[in-house]
Amino acid sequence: MKTFNIAIIGCGTVGGGVAQILNEINLSLTEKAGRNIRLKKIIELNPSVAIERFGLDKDLFCGGGKNLTREETNKYIDEVLNDNDIDLVVETVGGISDFVYYLCVNICRSGKNLVTANKALLAERGKEIFEAAESKNVSVGFEAAVCGAIPIIKTIKESFTGDEIISVSGILNGTSNYILSRMFDDSLTFEDALKLAQEAGYAEADPTLDISGGDAAHKIIILMKLVFGIDVTMEEINYQGIQNITSTDMEYAKEIGARFKLICFSKKEGDNVFGGVCPMMVKNENLLSGVNGATNAVRTINRYSGKHVLIGAGAGSSETASSIVADIIFIARYNDLMIKTLPSKKIIFKGLNHFSFPYVISFETKDRPGITGLVTTEIGKQDVNIYTVTHNRHVQDKAMFSIETQPCTLSQIENAIVEIKKRDVLLGDPKIYPILY
Repeated sequence: MKTFNIAIIGCGTVGGGVAQILNEINLSLTEKAGRNIRLKKIIELNPSVAIERFGLDKDLFCGGGKNLTREETNKYIDEVLNDNDIDLVVETVGGISDFVYYLCVNICRSGKNLVTANKALLAERGKEIFEAAESKNVSVGFEAAVCGAIPIIKTIKESFTGDEIISVSGILNGTSNYILSRMFDDSLTFEDALKLAQEAGYAEADPTLDISGGDAAHKIIILMKLVFGIDVTMEEINYQGIQNITSTDMEYAKEIGARFKLICFSKKEGDNVFGGVCPMMVKNENLLSGVNGATNAVRTINRYSGKHVLIGAGAGSSETASSIVADIIFIARYNDLMIKTLPSKKIIFKGLNHFSFPYVISFETKDRPGITGLVTTEIGKQDVNIYTVTHNRHVQDKAMFSIETQPCTLSQIENAIVEIKKRDVLLGDPKIYPILY
């Protein structure tokens, strides 16, 4: 049986987990791959922690388990890239620095397959990496970059090849989903729910990337590339976070039979692909509304086979490591038969502000007679049909209410708000949230 040799660069929480799996169930993995799976080399600046935590042999590490300098690390990386016996390199260094970018490009240019969980790198600088892989007819495995252990990448690339995906949407950030779930179920403020997420280990000390929608934007960019063959940059995509959602917003969601979720959404209509990330009120009849806690979910709507929902753990060291190992085994067995790239398509990317959603618009106004009528009239003048209006909440001298519209574009709503502001009745900018059925 031919041997398939692997090197790991970066042996922290995820890289160490990969090494542990490759060692502990090696016989099973070899049977699945049809090739002798062998972890040949590991490069890590400070290997002692990984050796103890994951039970790894120090002889696997370049330098024999000793701490490495940057110069020594670069020397060992060159040795790996020039080692003709190594078939695949796992990058678990992380980040989007020039060092990591050129590392991934050079792995592919050296004729070696690459597996990475680096969603930010693939979303922001992935085009050249995939081009380098294509030029050498090697594969890039990135299942772990989107939704951890959920096999959405392989499902799209392999299981749905006999169908056409019309739209893909989902809950792709577990931290935000945990916070919103606690806010909704336990009537917590955003600040209190965030604190609980940090105490539970779901949120970092600096949670900005998760709660701002940036992490989710990286993931939907990767999925749009995979599903629709379109390259979108972080500068082009609109993404919003959950920082400004309040308990009052949660009450409005409950009134219309919905739950708040940070939703990644993309849909193809003709030659246009719409995409973005923002908080949405997801109707209870949509399965995504019932996905709570730190769980992730992805929903596709296909032309022939209809709706599909994949649900599971979207993060975690062991979950991410298992997805990386799955890529390794898949490439070892099927690399020569794999579809490396999607054909280029002439399509136009548009933000979600151009897509027609039903919306909930919540207002804080001066408490005067006829305010609701004034607001609804201006909205109607923009050819927006109103589905329902909630009852007014009166607090001292202000009124609060929300309006649920029929599908329309965000620009129609914004035009109406411009006119409403001229009437000097608003006490603040209205909040606008799409509704997802």
